Amino acid sequence: MTSTTKPAIALVRVSTSEQGKSGLGLAAQEAAIRAFAAAEGFELVEVVSEVASGKLGIEDRTGLRSALAKAKKLRCPVIVAKLDRLSRDVAFISGLMAKGVPFIVSELGADVDPFVLHLYAALGEKERKMIGARTKAALAAKKAQGVVLGNRTNLADAQAKGHAANAARAAEFTARVLPTILQLRSQGMTLDQVAEELTARNIATLNGASWHKSTISRLLKTFG
Repeated sequence: MTSTTKPAIALVRVSTSEQGKSGLGLAAQEAAIRAFAAAEGFELVEVVSEVASGKLGIEDRTGLRSALAKAKKLRCPVIVAKLDRLSRDVAFISGLMAKGVPFIVSELGADVDPFVLHLYAALGEKERKMIGARTKAALAAKKAQGVVLGNRTNLADAQAKGHAANAARAAEFTARVLPTILQLRSQGMTLDQVAEELTARNIATLNGASWHKSTISRLLKTFG
């Protein structure tokens, strides 16, 4: 380690033993973290791999606990590729912050405000609930119509998957643009000015259209 580099611990996680054995997802996460570390002047002391559900508590996440312990000893941050590699649960992220070990999400950057991290976690949590609710509603509607559920080729299953995909796409898009909108609003910009700024930055809406005052207003009322 040179005098200009900073130590860090990398954490990569997948949810199933099959993914853990095959390496699916782990290699991509590590590559993203290594690219980020090189660009930001971090040197990875160790890469901790974990095969565990993101729904588990910290005490049940052996990989995460190991990464936190090593980072605390070295007084360095834990770096993950995406926030959901830690958790989609707001309370979990808050509890993790309280541990006193800083963590960095490479796709969000090295200097993200804690408020923004909470916001992303809240959006992830909302996304999960939206997908679950829409899937249940679609299945319940088809069941009421007499459709026999359980067949993976039936219409209800296809519709439920479609709703879930749309909800995930909308939540991911919102997670990307909402912090920018909130930042512009904090600078005193009106909704019209925010729309103009987003357009100037070539940031399109979810459907690829231009931004308008009403579009931003609806987004802020729903998620802001």
